[in-house]
Amino acid sequence: MKRILYILIAAVTISSVLFSCEAIEDRESLPAVTLTPETLKFSVTQDATNKNVVKLKSDDPTVIPFWKYVDAAGNELGHSNKSNDQVTLPFAGKYTIYFTAYTRGGSVEATPVVVDIAENDDTYFSNPKWEMLTNGVAGKKWVLDFTDPVGWAGLDYPAASGDNWSWLPDYASNSWVMANKNWGEMYFDLNGNYNTSVTQTAIANNNQTTKKGTYTFDIANNKLVFNGGVEMLYGGDYYGDCSNWISVKVVELTATSLRLAVIRDQSRTGEGVCLIVFHYKPKS
Repeated sequence: MKRILYILIAAVTISSVLFSCEAIEDRESLPAVTLTPETLKFSVTQDATNKNVVKLKSDDPTVIPFWKYVDAAGNELGHSNKSNDQVTLPFAGKYTIYFTAYTRGGSVEATPVVVDIAENDDTYFSNPKWEMLTNGVAGKKWVLDFTDPVGWAGLDYPAASGDNWSWLPDYASNSWVMANKNWGEMYFDLNGNYNTSVTQTAIANNNQTTKKGTYTFDIANNKLVFNGGVEMLYGGDYYGDCSNWISVKVVELTATSLRLAVIRDQSRTGEGVCLIVFHYKPKS
């Protein structure tokens, strides 16, 4: 059986599904070439007019490229498999760009490239949704809102057409959807980095665990991605219904309301595919 390489992409356009997995070209169909780190053809350059924008380019069509970029503390900020891509690094600091070329015979990793960002790009956060989500440098905590803490919707929800049905039940008359307890909290800030942490309460024993990392907020495509092993806060016994709690869809965002959705795939049982939508409010 031919081996097909699947790579998780953190910055691609969201279609009707949330996941950013893309089937890449069959690696065994690539030319049989021998590469070394010294012979890899790629470039990492800062934009001439905006030094916070870093351009990533692979100049060898015979390889499948994979990029990963991390901050000075080692936090992964994102990754991509595009031959031509660019990433905005709005915070001042040193960043490391990793490039790996996948070939028919395996993979070759280049010597990492360090990029020095001299100053913050404050204009990058001019969209008010950044403030709504994070409260800027000060940070913001979100907890489940038990007015309607969880619901189900079509993959296109809340689009005006397509698979956009929804059932977001009020908790007062549908308390069976989730136990009303402290399920934990999500935290976001912009204090020198995309800092996040999620405290999650276990279903069985109420023990809490907290994970810290970074996040990517793609406003244009309504997408939020957690990095560093952090997963979205959830309530109820829904974890096993979804395979991805890292790359999620932003269904609604205001200063007082946040709805995040993950894909629930029960097609094998005949129940089909839908979104599970969780509703949050700022922590008092």
